[in-house]
Amino acid sequence: MSEVKISAGTRSEFGKGAARRIRRDNKVPGVLYGHGSEPLHLTLPGHELLLALRTPNVLISLDIDGKSNELAIPKSVQRDPLKGFIEHVDLLLVKRGEKVNVEIPVVAEGELAAGGNLLEHVLAALPVEAEATHIPEQVTVSVEGLEAGASVHAKDITLPNGVTLAVDADAVVLQVLAAQAEEAPEGEETEGDEAAEA
Repeated sequence: MSEVKISAGTRSEFGKGAARRIRRDNKVPGVLYGHGSEPLHLTLPGHELLLALRTPNVLISLDIDGKSNELAIPKSVQRDPLKGFIEHVDLLLVKRGEKVNVEIPVVAEGELAAGGNLLEHVLAALPVEAEATHIPEQVTVSVEGLEAGASVHAKDITLPNGVTLAVDADAVVLQVLAAQAEEAPEGEETEGDEAAEA
Protein backbone atom coordinates (compact mmCIF):
# COMPACT_ATOMS: atom_id res chain seq x y z
CA MET A 1 0.00 0.00 0.00
CA SER A 2 1.38 3.37 -0.99
CA GLU A 3 1.83 6.27 1.36
CA VAL A 4 1.08 9.77 0.07
CA LYS A 5 2.76 12.80 1.62
CA ILE A 6 0.63 15.94 1.89
CA SER A 7 1.49 19.25 3.52
CA ALA A 8 -1.36 20.64 5.62
CA GLY A 9 -1.88 23.78 7.65
CA THR A 10 -3.91 24.24 10.82
CA ARG A 11 -6.86 26.61 10.63
CA SER A 12 -8.57 28.77 13.20
CA GLU A 13 -11.48 30.07 11.09
CA PHE A 14 -14.66 28.02 11.02
CA GLY A 15 -18.12 28.20 9.45
CA LYS A 16 -19.43 28.38 5.90
CA GLY A 17 -17.77 31.68 5.02
CA ALA A 18 -14.35 30.45 6.11
CA ALA A 19 -14.86 27.15 4.24
CA ARG A 20 -15.80 29.03 1.06
CA ARG A 21 -12.66 31.18 1.32
CA ILE A 22 -10.52 28.07 1.76
CA ARG A 23 -12.10 26.41 -1.30
CA ARG A 24 -11.61 29.59 -3.37
CA ASP A 25 -7.87 29.11 -2.77
CA ASN A 26 -8.14 25.56 -4.21
CA LYS A 27 -7.80 24.09 -0.75
CA VAL A 28 -10.04 21.78 1.27
CA PRO A 29 -11.08 22.16 4.91
CA GLY A 30 -10.64 18.99 6.94
CA VAL A 31 -10.58 17.56 10.44
CA LEU A 32 -8.05 15.10 11.85
CA TYR A 33 -9.26 13.11 14.85
CA GLY A 34 -8.59 9.90 16.75
CA HIS A 35 -6.64 8.41 19.65
CA GLY A 36 -8.63 10.50 22.12
CA SER A 37 -6.89 13.69 21.01
CA GLU A 38 -8.69 16.99 20.35
CA PRO A 39 -9.88 17.25 16.72
CA LEU A 40 -7.36 19.22 14.67
CA HIS A 41 -8.85 21.51 12.00
CA LEU A 42 -6.74 21.52 8.84
CA THR A 43 -6.48 23.10 5.41
CA LEU A 44 -5.28 20.68 2.73
CA PRO A 45 -4.19 21.27 -0.91
CA GLY A 46 -7.19 20.43 -3.10
CA HIS A 47 -5.46 18.91 -6.13
CA GLU A 48 -3.04 16.75 -4.12
CA LEU A 49 -5.87 15.52 -1.91
CA LEU A 50 -8.06 14.72 -4.94
CA LEU A 51 -5.25 12.64 -6.48
CA ALA A 52 -4.56 10.84 -3.19
CA LEU A 53 -8.24 9.95 -2.68
CA ARG A 54 -8.36 8.12 -6.00
CA THR A 55 -6.86 5.21 -4.03
CA PRO A 56 -9.40 3.74 -1.58
CA ASN A 57 -8.22 3.84 2.06
CA VAL A 58 -5.06 5.69 1.05
CA LEU A 59 -2.52 6.17 3.82
CA ILE A 60 -1.73 9.88 4.07
CA SER A 61 1.43 11.17 5.74
CA LEU A 62 0.51 14.67 6.90
CA ASP A 63 3.18 17.30 7.35
CA ILE A 64 1.30 19.75 9.60
CA ASP A 65 2.68 23.30 9.53
CA GLY A 66 6.14 21.81 9.00
CA LYS A 67 6.19 20.88 12.70
CA SER A 68 4.68 17.42 13.03
CA ASN A 69 4.08 14.36 10.91
CA GLU A 70 0.95 12.27 11.39
CA LEU A 71 -0.44 9.24 9.57
CA ALA A 72 -4.12 9.27 8.64
CA ILE A 73 -6.68 7.49 6.49
CA PRO A 74 -9.78 9.12 4.97
CA LYS A 75 -12.91 8.42 7.01
CA SER A 76 -15.48 10.66 5.35
CA VAL A 77 -15.28 12.70 2.14
CA GLN A 78 -17.95 15.24 1.19
CA ARG A 79 -18.10 16.15 -2.49
CA ASP A 80 -20.07 18.77 -4.36
CA PRO A 81 -23.00 16.79 -5.84
CA LEU A 82 -22.80 18.60 -9.21
CA LYS A 83 -19.15 19.45 -9.80
CA GLY A 84 -17.58 16.60 -7.84
CA PHE A 85 -14.89 18.67 -6.11
CA ILE A 86 -14.09 17.86 -2.47
CA GLU A 87 -15.89 20.14 -0.01
CA HIS A 88 -14.61 18.63 3.26
CA VAL A 89 -12.66 15.62 4.48
CA ASP A 90 -12.53 13.82 7.83
CA LEU A 91 -9.24 12.03 8.48
CA LEU A 92 -8.66 9.35 11.09
CA LEU A 93 -5.34 9.45 12.93
CA VAL A 94 -3.57 6.06 12.80
CA LYS A 95 -0.30 4.62 14.06
CA ARG A 96 1.98 2.05 12.45
CA GLY A 97 1.05 -1.43 13.66
CA GLU A 98 -2.46 -0.33 14.70
CA LYS A 99 -5.48 -2.30 13.42
CA VAL A 100 -8.29 -0.31 11.81
CA ASN A 101 -11.71 -1.21 10.41
CA VAL A 102 -12.11 -0.19 6.78
CA GLU A 103 -14.08 -1.22 3.70
CA ILE A 104 -12.15 -2.44 0.67
CA PRO A 105 -13.59 -2.58 -2.87
CA VAL A 106 -14.60 -6.00 -4.24
CA VAL A 107 -13.56 -6.60 -7.86
CA ALA A 108 -15.09 -9.53 -9.77
CA GLU A 109 -13.12 -11.21 -12.56
CA GLY A 110 -14.05 -13.95 -15.02
CA GLU A 111 -17.08 -14.77 -17.14
CA LEU A 112 -20.38 -16.00 -15.74
CA ALA A 113 -21.93 -19.17 -17.15
CA ALA A 114 -23.66 -18.68 -20.52
CA GLY A 115 -27.27 -17.51 -20.52
CA GLY A 116 -27.18 -13.77 -20.01
CA ASN A 117 -26.98 -13.95 -16.23
CA LEU A 118 -26.35 -10.81 -14.20
CA LEU A 119 -23.86 -10.30 -11.38
CA GLU A 120 -25.14 -8.29 -8.42
CA HIS A 121 -22.70 -6.70 -5.97
CA VAL A 122 -24.64 -7.09 -2.72
CA LEU A 123 -21.64 -5.58 -0.90
CA ALA A 124 -19.67 -3.20 -3.14
CA ALA A 125 -17.03 -3.02 -0.42
CA LEU A 126 -15.99 -5.66 2.10
CA PRO A 127 -15.65 -4.59 5.77
CA VAL A 128 -12.30 -5.82 7.10
CA GLU A 129 -9.83 -5.21 9.90
CA ALA A 130 -6.27 -4.54 8.73
CA GLU A 131 -3.05 -3.01 9.95
CA ALA A 132 -3.21 0.73 9.19
CA THR A 133 -0.10 0.74 6.99
CA HIS A 134 -1.04 -2.48 5.13
CA ILE A 135 -4.63 -1.92 3.98
CA PRO A 136 -5.22 -3.77 0.68
CA GLU A 137 -6.46 -1.56 -2.15
CA GLN A 138 -9.02 -4.17 -3.20
CA VAL A 139 -9.92 -7.86 -3.13
CA THR A 140 -10.44 -9.81 -6.34
CA VAL A 141 -13.03 -12.58 -6.59
CA SER A 142 -13.32 -15.06 -9.45
CA VAL A 143 -16.87 -15.53 -10.75
CA GLU A 144 -15.75 -17.78 -13.62
CA GLY A 145 -18.56 -20.14 -14.67
CA LEU A 146 -20.99 -19.20 -11.88
CA GLU A 147 -24.63 -19.88 -12.77
CA ALA A 148 -27.89 -18.19 -11.76
CA GLY A 149 -28.58 -18.68 -8.06
CA ALA A 150 -24.89 -18.94 -7.12
CA SER A 151 -23.52 -16.57 -4.51
CA VAL A 152 -20.14 -15.68 -3.03
CA HIS A 153 -20.04 -15.26 0.75
CA ALA A 154 -17.55 -13.19 2.74
CA LYS A 155 -15.91 -16.40 4.05
CA ASP A 156 -15.25 -17.52 0.42
CA ILE A 157 -12.98 -14.54 -0.27
CA THR A 158 -9.24 -15.02 0.15
CA LEU A 159 -7.83 -12.14 2.18
CA PRO A 160 -4.18 -11.07 2.35
CA ASN A 161 -2.15 -12.03 5.44
CA GLY A 162 -3.01 -9.92 8.48
CA VAL A 163 -6.44 -8.94 7.13
CA THR A 164 -9.57 -10.35 8.80
CA LEU A 165 -13.28 -10.04 8.09
CA ALA A 166 -15.22 -7.37 10.00
CA VAL A 167 -18.56 -8.70 8.75
CA ASP A 168 -20.53 -11.93 9.27
CA ALA A 169 -18.68 -14.74 7.46
CA ASP A 170 -21.99 -15.86 5.87
CA ALA A 171 -22.80 -12.39 4.48
CA VAL A 172 -23.49 -12.51 0.73
CA VAL A 173 -21.02 -10.34 -1.19
CA LEU A 174 -21.88 -11.28 -4.80
CA GLN A 175 -24.79 -13.19 -6.28
CA VAL A 176 -25.71 -14.30 -9.78
CA LEU A 177 -29.21 -13.44 -10.97
CA ALA A 178 -31.04 -15.02 -13.89
CA ALA A 179 -31.58 -12.64 -16.77
CA GLN A 180 -35.08 -11.12 -16.72
CA ALA A 181 -37.30 -11.03 -19.81
CA GLU A 182 -37.45 -7.38 -20.81
CA GLU A 183 -40.68 -7.42 -22.81
CA ALA A 184 -44.00 -9.19 -22.32
CA PRO A 185 -44.57 -11.89 -25.00
CA GLU A 186 -46.55 -10.68 -28.02
CA GLY A 187 -50.32 -11.02 -27.83
CA GLU A 188 -50.48 -10.44 -24.08
CA GLU A 189 -52.21 -7.28 -22.96
CA THR A 190 -51.32 -5.37 -19.84
CA GLU A 191 -53.95 -4.30 -17.32
CA GLY A 192 -53.68 -0.72 -18.56
CA ASP A 193 -54.60 -1.77 -22.12
CA GLU A 194 -57.63 -3.71 -20.89
CA ALA A 195 -58.83 -0.74 -18.82
CA ALA A 196 -58.52 1.55 -21.83
CA GLU A 197 -60.68 -0.77 -23.95
CA ALA A 198 -63.42 -1.13 -21.29
